[in-house]
Amino acid sequence: MTEKRTVGVAGLGHVGAHVAFCLGMMGVADEILLCDVNEQKAVSECQDLNDAVMYMPNHSFYRVVDYRGLKNADIIVNAVGDVSLCATGNRDDELGNSVRQVADYVPKVMAAGFHGIFVTITNPCDVIAHLIAKISGLPRGRVVGTGTLLDSSRLVHAISDQTGLDARGFFAFMMGEHGNAQMVPWSQVNFYGQTLSQMEKDHRFVFEKDKVEEKAIKGGWVTYQGKRCTEYGIASAAATLVRTILHDEKRILPCSVELDGEYGERDVFCGVPAVIGINGVEEVLEYQLADEEMKRLKNCIRTIRQNIERGNQFLKK
Repeated sequence: MTEKRTVGVAGLGHVGAHVAFCLGMMGVADEILLCDVNEQKAVSECQDLNDAVMYMPNHSFYRVVDYRGLKNADIIVNAVGDVSLCATGNRDDELGNSVRQVADYVPKVMAAGFHGIFVTITNPCDVIAHLIAKISGLPRGRVVGTGTLLDSSRLVHAISDQTGLDARGFFAFMMGEHGNAQMVPWSQVNFYGQTLSQMEKDHRFVFEKDKVEEKAIKGGWVTYQGKRCTEYGIASAAATLVRTILHDEKRILPCSVELDGEYGERDVFCGVPAVIGINGVEEVLEYQLADEEMKRLKNCIRTIRQNIERGNQFLKK
């Protein structure tokens, strides 16, 4: 008999609700558990989502649970938070609220007996991934953040726009924090084995690199400016990450993972490519970056560590 795939979503704001919808529409999960501090919000979202099930490509079922009810999920998507707090253009402004919410509910989930995998979206993503790993006590690899997964999509879109190539025709990604300090490792961009420098004889492949990077970093704020939220991109990225785990795809994705010696760093989560499968993060890939790229990655990691310390201060209050 085929096992039922169960995914919980904690936090049903714009992002969490869209993740729940994508999990059904993409056929990722059989059962989706909905949890929010506002119980009526969860009930209303559940009704709306179950109304859509008839028109989804696969059978899915949505139901409302409390935090302890998430214990039987294979994966919990952490989407708690308040996006309005980052209206300044800095995701770090969500830090205090995010830390307090995560520190409140994750112990309840763990005490109930959860032993699955956390996929976290909540900003600042790398800091919250680190916090969940510490609070939950789950083994390395069982907590993963969406990190630079969405930012990489924005980069790929920008490259695709200029070159006219389909997004599947080349390999490019963002590294570092899911924030303003992230960077493009241009030395790793390739077109089925052809490096960017080899392709530059064609004017389509001559990029204004600073502008392309800025477009990838600030894409979220373009979305936020007119909507006061982001939804479709991050929800699709998170649902893809969940699917990659549940289907044991062994797919390389740039997400927020715990470093343990890679890039000379330990005890910190950072956006780098990793092999994702049924056990969560199964391998962290270490690339030979150009000197300036490594310097910028290190700067990103310093920023993340500073925010981890800031988060610890909120927990002491």
